[in-house]
Order: sequence, then C-alpha cells, then structure tokens
Amino acid sequence: MMHAPQIKVPATYMRGGTSKGVFFRLQDLPEACQVPGEARDKLLMRVIGSPDPYEKQIDGLGNATSSTSKTVILAESTQPDHDVDYLFGQVAIDRPFVDWSGNCGNLTAAVGAFAINSGFVAKEHIPDNGICTVRIWQANIRKTIVAHIPITNGEVQETGDFELDGVTFPAAEVQIEFMDPADGEGAMFPTGNLVDELEVPGVGTLQATMINAGIPTIFVNAEDIGYKGTELQNDINSDPKALAMFETIRAHGAVRMGLIKDVSEAANRQHTPKVAFVAKPVDYVSSSGKQINAADIDVLVRALSMGKLHHAMMGTAAVAIATASAVPGTLVNLAAGGGERNHVTFGHPSGTLRVGAEAKAVDGEWTATKAIMSRSARIIMEGWVRVPGDCF
Repeated sequence: MMHAPQIKVPATYMRGGTSKGVFFRLQDLPEACQVPGEARDKLLMRVIGSPDPYEKQIDGLGNATSSTSKTVILAESTQPDHDVDYLFGQVAIDRPFVDWSGNCGNLTAAVGAFAINSGFVAKEHIPDNGICTVRIWQANIRKTIVAHIPITNGEVQETGDFELDGVTFPAAEVQIEFMDPADGEGAMFPTGNLVDELEVPGVGTLQATMINAGIPTIFVNAEDIGYKGTELQNDINSDPKALAMFETIRAHGAVRMGLIKDVSEAANRQHTPKVAFVAKPVDYVSSSGKQINAADIDVLVRALSMGKLHHAMMGTAAVAIATASAVPGTLVNLAAGGGERNHVTFGHPSGTLRVGAEAKAVDGEWTATKAIMSRSARIIMEGWVRVPGDCF
C-alpha cells in the first residue's frame, strides 16, 4: 500500500510570555491551507499532534498543555497603518478542533519579533539600535496591538535580564500595548452590569463579573466556590469534579454574555470565555517554591484555560484582570481593595504580574482605552516542520 510522503512547511517554534507556539507566514502554507477551513485546521492539528486520545501530543510539537498547543499565522496587513496581521489558533489536545474565537496575549509578545524577522516590517522602520514599534492587527478579535521590540545592531534582541514568573530563564523585555482591548464589537460588560447573579445548576447562584477585555472572562469569588485563591495547578487539575464545575460555570456564563445561545455550544468554543476566581491577598508559595507575600500583590487570581488551571496567567486574561480592576465595583476591583486604580499586581500560581490599564465611563457605559504589560519572547527553533502530505 502506497502512502503519501511527508512534506516540509517553513515554520518557527517560539516562546512568547508563558506560552509556546508554532509560527507560520501565510504565504509559506500549502495553497489549500492559505484560506480558513478544514484543510488549514487539519494541517495545524497534525503539526501540533492532535487529536491525541493519550493527551500527550507525542507525534507533534505540542506539549500537552493549553499553553503549548498553539499556532500563529502572520500575513501582510490588510489594515492601513499596521505592519502585520496576526491570526491565532488554539489547538485542542484530545479533540479534532482548532478554536479561532480569541487571541493569545502571551504569544503576542513573539509576534513583533517574528514580523521583523520575516520581512513584514519595513526596513526603514527598524533602528540600528533602540526600540522598533510594531503595529499588529489582531485578526481574531479585530483589535490593534502595539509591540515595542528591542533592537541591537539591526537585529531583534532576545537575550536580557528581564524575569517573568512562569518562565525559567531571563530574556529581553517586550512591552505590549493592547489598544481599545474590549473584545469584539459588544459592550465591555455585555450584561450591562459590573456584577451579576449567575445561576449555575449544581453549583448555586454566584456573584460574577463578566467582561470583554483582552478576552471574554468570567470572574467569581474564590470563597463562593470553596477556594482560597492560593491554589496551584494540581489542586484543581487533579480534581475531575472541580474541572466539571468550572466548565459548567463557563458554559452558563457564556450564555449570559451572549457568546453562545445554549450551554451545549460551549464544548465547541473552548478558548473563550475564560473563567477565573479572585480573592484578597494572602501569603502563599508559588509552584516554583518562591514565597509570595500579601504585601507585594493587590489581588489573587487563578484562571482556567482549555478546561485546566493555567500554570501562570494567560496574557489576554491579564488584560481582563487589569481592566476589571480599574472599574470600581467589579469583583476584581473589590478583591483588590476597591477604589480607582490604573494598574494592578496580581498573584498567580507561578508568581506575580503587574499590568496597567485605563478605563473610563462614557455616557454611563464603561470602556477600556489601553492595557499595558511586559513579557518576553525568543525563537526556540526555526526551519521546517514535516507532516504527512495527505494529512490535510
């Protein structure tokens, strides 16, 4: 029996923030995969190693976590005054599914460098030494992101001494600005309320702040669901009942946010919304053994991604956290002590993160103007990824 040989597709494997993903230029994909659809999804799943019933992604570049089962496609920008279009695909691990419903804030840190290295940024805009400003069009949510990429001797500077909790080694700092970060075309608070009573069968009626900023996110109080806010991954991910509870909260919150019409649709929209729980600061020990002092943080936050507690914090969820903290009366704001603020430092399983945000009320409706955070990124490997020629 004859089998199609493997083909080579130019690709770059990159870390961005606390995530890793496989980056492609649109023009380098096989012709059938240069447009959205089944062929593209099948190619990306095969690259990552999904679907994998063993949930290991042994036969691909994924590392069997939501943070590492990611793909990025960059193309010449379709928007004026932008350098590149950025499309993000979250690949499910055990199911044949690629979720295109949201952005990855962590991998955004790598997009600017990849755009420079791949020729999407005009050479005259790249300094010999200094900072290159890359204007990115995030095609999933149709928003502008501005990345500030350090340049040394005309090339992207990747090494440095910037430390990011959740990443083992230091690297160069990349500042990212999420402009007008409310996700999608709807209101920042889609229910019209800063806090809602969310009825969740089998769980109860929970106070919830549901926000579209960075990525649609549902915030609940840790104590209302039996947690302290200091939990690490194993505390949640080893408990099937807890994971089922969070998925039920997520599904019912998605309906209230207008993202889906029925809870049954949530299974086919795994990437969004996120669900997170918040608590007032207390001392705890991070997953690396680092002591986190209550005095050094404003609020505790734990967030789930693709059905599991994240080992640190998704970049887009960090935008949601910062934006919600800037609006007096949200659960995040109240857990952080209330009042007005333009930045927040929150504790997550791997440590802490500081994010700035600006929000204002216009005609009684809140809107976010900008969120700012620092991440880091670097190329891990570049060349070609091989896949069976008949996989798509």
